[in-house]
Amino acid sequence: MTGNAVVHLIDDDEAVRRALAFLLGTAGLAVKVYESAVLFLEKYDGSRGGCIVSDVRMPGMDGIQLMRRLNELNVKLPVIVMTGHADVAMAVEAMKVGAVDFIEKPFSDETLLAAIQTALARDSRATGSFDQIRARLASLTPREKEVLDGLLSGHPNKTIAFDLGLSPRTVEVHRANVMTKMAASSLSELVRMTISVG
Repeated sequence: MTGNAVVHLIDDDEAVRRALAFLLGTAGLAVKVYESAVLFLEKYDGSRGGCIVSDVRMPGMDGIQLMRRLNELNVKLPVIVMTGHADVAMAVEAMKVGAVDFIEKPFSDETLLAAIQTALARDSRATGSFDQIRARLASLTPREKEVLDGLLSGHPNKTIAFDLGLSPRTVEVHRANVMTKMAASSLSELVRMTISVG
């Protein structure tokens, strides 16, 4: 992590902003807080590296609209989106437009800090080459690929089970196999790898 890196925290909930700013400050990270994506765009001057941690669902401009705008402005800061359980499909959409990670609420302090450290160091470490990821995808069984498709659509295990005519427990087993074969430590990493190879 570079010494002048700053974490730009965007969330419309003041209590969340205060709590996360305190956490990041305690962890030794420089942090700037914004109550909206529009306010961030108005104030960001591009003078310091770092990353963005943004809620995905906000009034005015949501996290996905923010990312599209960042792409238009050619702002290269890595973005982590925070999402509620019901917003996983939205988080997957955010990753398609460039987010490096998403974390589901409620999350532990360690989960957020690890995601930020990964974002700040992301240029120095790749998840794996495209060829490795394609080989892992090719190793999945047809049923595992169907479960993966359901996960990428943001569906919970029960919905995937219903759609495929399986029990939720069977879907859990397939999901675990997918995570193992893809060498993914989290759903967000799995999504990121899969999207990276198109």
